[in-house]
Amino acid sequence: MTDRTDAEARITAWLGERREAMIALLRELVDTDSGSHDKAGVDRAGAVLARFHEANGLAVEVMPDTRYGDAIRATLASESANDRRPVLLLGHRDTVFPQGEPQRRPFTIREDRAYGPGVADMKGGLVIEAFVAAAFAACGGLDAPLVMLTTSDEEIGSPFSRPLIEAAAREARCVFNAEPSRLPVGSEFGRDRRQSITSGRKGGVFMRAQFTGRPAHSGVNYEKGASAIVDLGHKIPRLQGLTDLDAGITVNVGLIGGGQTVNTIAPDAWCEIDLRYRTPTQRAQMIEAIRAIVETPAVAGTTAALTVKGEFVPLEQTPDSLVLYDIYREAAAGFGIAVTAEYTGGCADSGFTAAQGCPTLCSVGPVGGMAHTPDEFLELESLVPAAQTLALAVMRVAARVD
Repeated sequence: MTDRTDAEARITAWLGERREAMIALLRELVDTDSGSHDKAGVDRAGAVLARFHEANGLAVEVMPDTRYGDAIRATLASESANDRRPVLLLGHRDTVFPQGEPQRRPFTIREDRAYGPGVADMKGGLVIEAFVAAAFAACGGLDAPLVMLTTSDEEIGSPFSRPLIEAAAREARCVFNAEPSRLPVGSEFGRDRRQSITSGRKGGVFMRAQFTGRPAHSGVNYEKGASAIVDLGHKIPRLQGLTDLDAGITVNVGLIGGGQTVNTIAPDAWCEIDLRYRTPTQRAQMIEAIRAIVETPAVAGTTAALTVKGEFVPLEQTPDSLVLYDIYREAAAGFGIAVTAEYTGGCADSGFTAAQGCPTLCSVGPVGGMAHTPDEFLELESLVPAAQTLALAVMRVAARVD
């Protein structure tokens, strides 16, 4: 016990001295443009992390893709491992923002909050994971191999990364996903030392509906046309009307487009649809209902087809994930932080790892909020404690002999 206590003290002290270094890495990552569809930008952000890992003694493997950003896998071996299965630190470096967003509003600090695209979701989480891995490389003390897998396409459903995530989860003893933790309602981290992590997440399906009409001159041959835009317009309220908040189901038509010219009956149109649900049964029922609305013509002479672009599976609590939660909560209490857990409608890659039967804890990143908006922020005071809490949780899980 004394050896373990000494190792924990070394690790937390090492991390406690690196606040400014953490902020510097966070600044570099936030100011590196990395929207999901910008492969070059996402790869530049990956290179920032790869350089950091290599400088701190981790082995780095780049898993390439031609369309999306490459995945980065950093590994730290353990000579004293009691179990060859690694602890997996998971996170994504892509953001939802359009190209050029960091130039329009770069990383800034105001009143001990950091702002900038992706600062909380989830570049802050990547920073603490990277520093936790570096701390173990510098100080030792971990009874398991450690893997940090950084992916490139989570914000669009992980079309490239999902099989990599699932394969890593099947090999791991547990997963910590450093999506941002949250402030409980009415609290301030600096005043209350409280944070909320995730007890469960909804599943989500991202779909595209393509509508085909019959073009015609809108002044000369109006009656010969069949408008794909009008067909789509009739269907939007019906799609939104599938939402059932009491059942935990939401349907959102988030993007639309179509048409040829203002004086042409629209030959085509499209929309993208976001479905959130709680259970697999709901997923099947809702996909069927959405498809029926999309593919049944509301305007004679039109056709439509629905395709699934990407999806997340629900993150559900298990007895093993509750053990992880208790370990994490106890570690946080040592730094005066009260941790609670809440269910969220947001999706994450943690659902993929949990579905593989791997104990998973999500939202162990620094405290942040307003993700996906220009007001996104990260509580800088939570940066070091989040890293220290994660490090202790990893050590205590690794020390367990199942």
